[in-house]
Amino acid sequence: MVRPLADAQDVTVRAAATAALWELEGDAADVAPRLVELLETHADDETAAVLGRIGPAAAPALPRLRKMLTAGYEWTRVYAAAALWDIGGDAEAPAVVETLLAAWAENDSTSNHILACLNRMGPAARPALPRVREELTLLRRSGRFRNIPNDEELLAVCRAVTARL
Repeated sequence: MVRPLADAQDVTVRAAATAALWELEGDAADVAPRLVELLETHADDETAAVLGRIGPAAAPALPRLRKMLTAGYEWTRVYAAAALWDIGGDAEAPAVVETLLAAWAENDSTSNHILACLNRMGPAARPALPRVREELTLLRRSGRFRNIPNDEELLAVCRAVTARL
């Protein structure tokens, strides 16, 4: 039922169906080229996120993801940077950290996503350590949803990043 929708004319339907194919089948050889094509015409956050979950097998998406680092919308840059890290690894680290820190400064609601990526990056995230430490000192931390559970999660990730680095 899902496969025919991955070829739908409506780009939103096609993107959702292709993401579902990845989750259902896990066939990077089938899904990655479809997502790269979608990224060329419909650069959205979820498409970048799925490419990131695929990892290195989605390497053909790297040039387009690098272009997305200059998007006007900070959330697009965050998703592109995270996918760039998950696909390209250490070679992409400087651009990823720079993009994440700039987006965080622009919109502190991005912090949960940014910290999750920095946590995955391990030692490659070292240049972000001062900003992560600063977050721990704030009386009212950032984050997309300013409630106690999300704040506790944000603190835990900040502590994990600082402990690792």
